[in-house]
Amino acid sequence: MARKKFSNEYIIRSSPTILYEFLTQPSNLAQWFSDYCDSQLDIYIFGWNGSFQRARQVDRIEDDSVKYHWEGGNKDEYFAFRVYKSEISNDTVLEITDFAEAKEIKEQTFLWDKQVEDLKHALGAF
Repeated sequence: MARKKFSNEYIIRSSPTILYEFLTQPSNLAQWFSDYCDSQLDIYIFGWNGSFQRARQVDRIEDDSVKYHWEGGNKDEYFAFRVYKSEISNDTVLEITDFAEAKEIKEQTFLWDKQVEDLKHALGAF
């Protein structure tokens, strides 16, 4: 069964530049996204509870967006972060794009909601 792309947006009380660093720097990613993170060039190694997964950073626009592809994942799938300022409210917005089975999108959204709460705490932006 084909997995579906989905996106969620979150308002983050942070400057776009600082937020972007939390989406791309291994030491910052390890504060909210995973228990462990290291990188070698464009390969990022994420760790959770002693198991590790590698992702390649496949696209990056400084202070705007970053896209990662899990090694061994479907070639057309990725997870991505985009940071922008809302034209209406001037809030900093984080857009997260990911893929999941249709019946798992709600659960995946809940997991991202939790991750973003951890991100807000790491940023001091709650």
